[in-house]
Amino acid sequence: MTQEAAELTALLGPAMLFAFSMSVTPGPNNMMLTASGANFGFRRTLPHIMGVTLGCVGLMAAVAMGLGALFERWPIIQLALKVVGSVYLLWLAWKIATAPAPSADVSAERRPLQMWQAAAFQFANPKAWIMSISGVASFTLTGDAFLASALLLIGVMALVNIPAISLWAGFGVALGRLLSTPRHWQRFNGVMGVLTAACVVMILI
Repeated sequence: MTQEAAELTALLGPAMLFAFSMSVTPGPNNMMLTASGANFGFRRTLPHIMGVTLGCVGLMAAVAMGLGALFERWPIIQLALKVVGSVYLLWLAWKIATAPAPSADVSAERRPLQMWQAAAFQFANPKAWIMSISGVASFTLTGDAFLASALLLIGVMALVNIPAISLWAGFGVALGRLLSTPRHWQRFNGVMGVLTAACVVMILI
């Protein structure tokens, strides 16, 4: 085994632990996935799950290619993303909070977040930025091994992120089975809307 291969192998375990801890802990994505799982079921939430993972992987690749340095040079770009992300998240929070109880008639009109919407949101999600910047800074090698280590990190993130965030969607599905009346649904959606809106604080700090 070459020295580079040995260094990459040594990175694998810590990178997996990092990816899991960043993916499974609470944040805007997981709050929205819980609400989606409860209101739409796991199958209809799958595009949302895949969009989160694709967006996170794309953001991490962009950071590895130097997008973080671009923000350091022109902070106004980062500020604009924060504002857009905050407004979008507040809109989503309002949609969640005011959603009625699922029914055959209502569910035909309502739709969960689409894949491209979930993916695009990651570029305004502060937790995704923290994950990408800290991951690239901590788990990539210097010199000729940088590209291989960056690809390893991105691959690990893709593999670990999907099952980790799926737990939250599954948790939402389980909660949805316990909500037996329209009033229960109103309270649940209201709480999830408030928690989603509270994530705006993370963006504006």
